[in-house]
Amino acid sequence: MSGKPSLEHGGRLNAAARQWNIPREQWLDLSTGINPVSWPVPALPETVWQRLPEDDDGLEDAVRLWAGAPDNAGCLPIPGSQAAIQRLPRLRPSCRVGVPVPGYEEHARCWAQAGHTVVPLAQDDGGADDWLDELDVVVWINPNNPSGERIERQRLLHWHERLQSRGGWLVVDEAFLLPDEPGESLAPVADRPGLVILKSLGKFFGLAGIRAGAALGDADIVSALATDLGPWALSTPARFIMARALADAAWQTQTIERLRADSRRLAALLTQNGFPVVQGTALFQYAPAISADAWADALAQRGVYVRRFAEPAALRFGLPATESDWRRLQQALQEIQSERVRNTAR
Repeated sequence: MSGKPSLEHGGRLNAAARQWNIPREQWLDLSTGINPVSWPVPALPETVWQRLPEDDDGLEDAVRLWAGAPDNAGCLPIPGSQAAIQRLPRLRPSCRVGVPVPGYEEHARCWAQAGHTVVPLAQDDGGADDWLDELDVVVWINPNNPSGERIERQRLLHWHERLQSRGGWLVVDEAFLLPDEPGESLAPVADRPGLVILKSLGKFFGLAGIRAGAALGDADIVSALATDLGPWALSTPARFIMARALADAAWQTQTIERLRADSRRLAALLTQNGFPVVQGTALFQYAPAISADAWADALAQRGVYVRRFAEPAALRFGLPATESDWRRLQQALQEIQSERVRNTAR
């Protein structure tokens, strides 16, 4: 893709280190929504590095089983959900595409760069769906990144029915949906025409570095996506790790419990230190704040890196990994809050 440069995302720790003149290793990086305690990757056999990827290695079946998708649903392991986000817009002629705002901005950027008309969609529309008649494709993020807002599964299915009746698509990005939430995922109906669901190994499993995910859905759309991506899109090491991580049910169960407890702990900590409205997911908390830039700068001065958003002004906090990290975040928040109280009293 050509044109404008990529948008800025969380995890740009080298840039933060340069900007604030704090060595990289001294930062507490909470700028992403990635599980800070990742699935333990085992030693990989040498053959994993020596052989080209093979698409009949059983990974597609493993993905379907893990996601709860029908056997006849299209399934394509991909190098991170970003690969599908970039290429799905190429598979349709120019049309009108609704994308949530705020939301992961790569969706809007990629559809716009492919020549489509992007229509911003407010997340809270009071339940009215008349706007669907003006769109050919709706991209939704459930739960939303960065706000954490969720849309009920039944409503998403209603959207899909209305869009598909006119040949439209519903694309649902489920990167932040936990594996134990089948009642919210659309994967169980992924065989429906005009429906695409994106899954990621990077967030819940904490394996963002291997760039692995999957596209589930309409077999024709998924097949076209596979053709566009070309052969060997996902490396052999990534396929090997992905299959074993998806099969590790015990680790997933323990991790779900830990993430939910840590997310509640983070929400309470933020509320106690000046953020009256906090919402999010098991992997991050989203804190609207008029003075978001001031908070982000004050935290950065203390070597704590969070993701800031301008419209609307807000911060997103990922989860600390260790008790030492929790204490560091608490100390930084308390120091900043005390300074703000003193400045207000002057």
